[in-house]
Amino acid sequence: MTTDLNTLLTAFYVWIDDYLGPHRRAGRRPKLTDAELLTLALGQALLGVHSEARWLRLIPQRLPGAF
Repeated sequence: MTTDLNTLLTAFYVWIDDYLGPHRRAGRRPKLTDAELLTLALGQALLGVHSEARWLRLIPQRLPGAF
């Protein structure tokens, strides 16, 4: 299941990144792009994880090497 989730989130990331276009804000570049942040939120919702802290702990286990 992890491979399927990884593939799905990768496809969503590519679509979101293409849709949003390049970063155009003044100032420091963020640590995460908008597309990465939205993809993380989508993965959290798809897996039904209600706690952000728990989700951030699960990412390395569920999506190794993704971020």
